[in-house]
Amino acid sequence: MRYFLGLGSNLGRKRENLARARRLLEQNGIRLLRRSAEYRTQPVGDPDQPWFINQVVEAETGLDSLELLALVKRLEGEMKRKPGPRGGPRRIDIDILLAGRCIISTPLLQVPHPRLTKRNFVLRPLAEIAPWAIHPIRRKTVRRLLRETNDRSSVQKLRSR
Repeated sequence: MRYFLGLGSNLGRKRENLARARRLLEQNGIRLLRRSAEYRTQPVGDPDQPWFINQVVEAETGLDSLELLALVKRLEGEMKRKPGPRGGPRRIDIDILLAGRCIISTPLLQVPHPRLTKRNFVLRPLAEIAPWAIHPIRRKTVRRLLRETNDRSSVQKLRSR
């Protein structure tokens, strides 16, 4: 199954946190096919916190979505993510954004990610690597969703290192 995962960090060495998350995913059998640039992004929800670094990766794995969710939660724990409020500061966040064209609705997981269409910090990097990807509920491309979003928060593409 192919997935698009959103990575984000606003504590510690943010870019290194994303690199470590990518390495841990690969070390656990997740094949990373493509990755967007990294973006410096304005916090949404609680503006009184450090800005984030966000990125989207396209991944391939034999895991089903709940197995992948369990893996990313374990990896977040290994990276010392502390529980906190939604949208609050974190060392790492790994979200399942899309799972092919599947729609998943369980108490543990909703895919497509329920706030995907309202978040520039996800739509911009996703549109960079998969503008043609279809949101299976809205039945629109990521490119179109980015054009239509009301989110005006700042998303600044960073130079490669």
